[in-house]
Amino acid sequence: MEYASGLSELLPIEQLLEMSGLTFMQRMLAGQIPQPPISQTMGFQLHAVSEGMAEFRGAPSFHMTNPMGTVHGGWYGALLDSAMACAVMTRVPKGSLYTTLEYKINMIRPIPLDMEVTCLGTADHVGRSTAVAHGDIRGLDDDRLYATGSTTCIVMKIAHE
Repeated sequence: MEYASGLSELLPIEQLLEMSGLTFMQRMLAGQIPQPPISQTMGFQLHAVSEGMAEFRGAPSFHMTNPMGTVHGGWYGALLDSAMACAVMTRVPKGSLYTTLEYKINMIRPIPLDMEVTCLGTADHVGRSTAVAHGDIRGLDDDRLYATGSTTCIVMKIAHE
């Protein structure tokens, strides 16, 4: 089933379980499956994907600032969580799903508003029940490191009829 870019529909879980995580992510990148609504809300989107890797790109806007006028830590966290967890998803087998159990971020320097960044997530281990991954946020133009992160995810085999 083809979806137009920007639709608010999500893929039914039964259809998701019929494909591997890598196939799911590749179809999302190709625009055959909609990107999650959080991408539009937070101002970032999937840019590249391969086995064990997911790259997102985006730029924080004024709406992502904290009371001090700097980019809120939640934006860093949402971006890193998306890239790291989607890297895990690329290695999840057909019939299984994952979810984040915990993640940690280290903000190294503030990201200037409206500056485009790239966030690369890499799966370090994906087993039958757990997975770990790491990621970093870098400036697209300056390649400076702005934040790093790590995550632990749970992998769940889903029985469905």
